[in-house]
Amino acid sequence: MLAASVLADSAMEHYRGGFYNPAMVTPILTSIAALSTSLHGHNDDRQRRHRQRDRLFGLTAATGIAGIGFHLYNTLKKPGGLSWQNLFYSGPIGAPAAILLSGLFGLLAERVRDTPPGETPRIFGLNAGRVTSLVTSVGLFATSGEAGLLHFRGAFQNPAMFLPVTLPPVAGALMGKATFGNSRKERRFTRFWLRLTALLGIAGSGFHIYGVSRAMGGWHNWRQNMVDGPPIPAPPSFTGLAMAGLAALALLRAHPED
Repeated sequence: MLAASVLADSAMEHYRGGFYNPAMVTPILTSIAALSTSLHGHNDDRQRRHRQRDRLFGLTAATGIAGIGFHLYNTLKKPGGLSWQNLFYSGPIGAPAAILLSGLFGLLAERVRDTPPGETPRIFGLNAGRVTSLVTSVGLFATSGEAGLLHFRGAFQNPAMFLPVTLPPVAGALMGKATFGNSRKERRFTRFWLRLTALLGIAGSGFHIYGVSRAMGGWHNWRQNMVDGPPIPAPPSFTGLAMAGLAALALLRAHPED
């Protein structure tokens, strides 16, 4: 889900930028590789880590880190440096984090898959459920921060624009609590809130489609309005993160250590 969201979103945003830097094709190619690798993993019934998938997920995560660096550099080199104007209209600093998260979740999944039956999945000696829960929590806060910046640029002109800066942070806090809390706890409210966050990601695309339709020319002028309007593929990142959170809670319940 994250790879598909990044693929469509980065393709649209970098097309708007005219691909003036050849490196701008990198997140598109990497997202295609991550998406294909994930589909391969879904269809692989073998309970062991796949070396090539592991390498591709690692490359995806590294691309996300490099992308954050590129976007930060492009923002700082503009007149005014780290200013609201540059944060609003430069390459979004937090956007490549979705590529990073896509790669990280792939790496985590491969290590869970590599766990012998009957043993507790571990990552760097830590319970895999707790690690996945922590990554999900940080990802929800970061993605909500990026959405908040862009919605602030839009002056929150629609009350629904407050949802991405209110619902996901609560989910992030709940996942943070699950990371360090009792792994045997059922956490029904947390799972409910994660499902609500997943629905928000789908609904967000609907709101963005509506936003594109309100621009001059509407969908008759889709070539311009899809590029300059709200990014339709971006909100499903919340859905992908919420799904990862539900998987983390399932891991904690299946392998309690309290």
